[in-house]
Amino acid sequence: MGGLGRAPQPPRGGSGRPGVAVAPLDHPRRSGGPGPGRATLAALCASLVGIGLARFAYTPLLPALIEAGWFAPPAAAYLGAANLAGYLAGALLARTMAARTDPVFVLRAMMALATVAFFACAAPLSFAWYFAWRLAAGAAGGALMVLAAPTVLPHVPAARRGLAGGVIFTGVGLGIAASGTVVPFLLRWGLVQAWCGLGGLALALTLLAWNGWPRQPAPAEAGAAAATAAPAGAAVQVVYVQYALNAMGLVPHMVFLVDFVARGLGQGLVAGGRYWVVFGMGAMVGPVLAGHLADRIGFRPAVRLAFLIQAVAVGVLAVSAAPPWLVVSSFVAGAFVPGIVPLVLGRVNELVAADAGARTAAWSRATTAFALGQAGAGYGVSFVYAATGDYATLFALGAGAIAMALAIDLAAGRR
Repeated sequence: MGGLGRAPQPPRGGSGRPGVAVAPLDHPRRSGGPGPGRATLAALCASLVGIGLARFAYTPLLPALIEAGWFAPPAAAYLGAANLAGYLAGALLARTMAARTDPVFVLRAMMALATVAFFACAAPLSFAWYFAWRLAAGAAGGALMVLAAPTVLPHVPAARRGLAGGVIFTGVGLGIAASGTVVPFLLRWGLVQAWCGLGGLALALTLLAWNGWPRQPAPAEAGAAAATAAPAGAAVQVVYVQYALNAMGLVPHMVFLVDFVARGLGQGLVAGGRYWVVFGMGAMVGPVLAGHLADRIGFRPAVRLAFLIQAVAVGVLAVSAAPPWLVVSSFVAGAFVPGIVPLVLGRVNELVAADAGARTAAWSRATTAFALGQAGAGYGVSFVYAATGDYATLFALGAGAIAMALAIDLAAGRR
């Protein structure tokens, strides 16, 4: 997404569905390293640790932090936003870090950093301490999401890269679902034990991935034009704005869903965790369903339909918290956290079809726009919540941001 964003690749097979690539797709896997399946598993672990757990496990922990008196509600909300800011920093710095050292070294270091952050958060020494580690966890997640798939996919046979990319990004949904089931279980023993338990899980996944990364570097992109390609036209600039607005609209669910159910509705952590599992189930199937929709109706209509569905699903919680609406809203918002990625990626490929370097540069800018939208909205909704304490306002603002993205697209289409 932005945060989960992937670099574009030419269509695979006969489906026309975009995938991920940073190298020529006909390059075979080099000998001497792990097989494609092992490498894909490593990247899956990276997305699970960096995003699925390091970001989304905080959501079901948020009400527990407040109830235990570790932080006041506004401070706890700002700590959630710190992860989004760190994600932006990690996404921006990932390519530079990989160029100056080695992508595999950065991947291992970032998984280790996310793991250490879990254990560090078990000690509530101060707000500054917590803020720094939530920021570090976000930076690790941003770097992992930028580097993991591009490091692995060039070593996967071309015919299997679409499947491998889908497997890699199911880590986000798996982490969300796991956090909704594992966190309430761990909280029975206390907050310290919950953080340490998540740290132990992240450590196991880091060790599982450690020797799974390709040992040989992937061949450089043709022309190395990705970093220097000229900006694309006005239509792609519109996509950047829409992508950022979409990110903003999903932030209330990502940060406040469990707290809204647990404290706002007074249903408790267990109920909040159940809705978070529904959110994770949506995240696991979202990319596949979105890609299938685009294959049937085209990317631009699919993007428009996605904006409309999301605006309704997010906005409904501003007017009703009835259980059926909570289920639908949680599932749809969860589905589009990673599901909007292949839709916007395909739209960028349509608009910048002539040059691979320009496509890669355009997708990098779109990813940055998504991360900026998330980070800005994270602090924005935290400020609004601190000032009003009203959850309905947060969901209304989120729906408004996504509706604005749809309005911009419709206006651009008329022009």
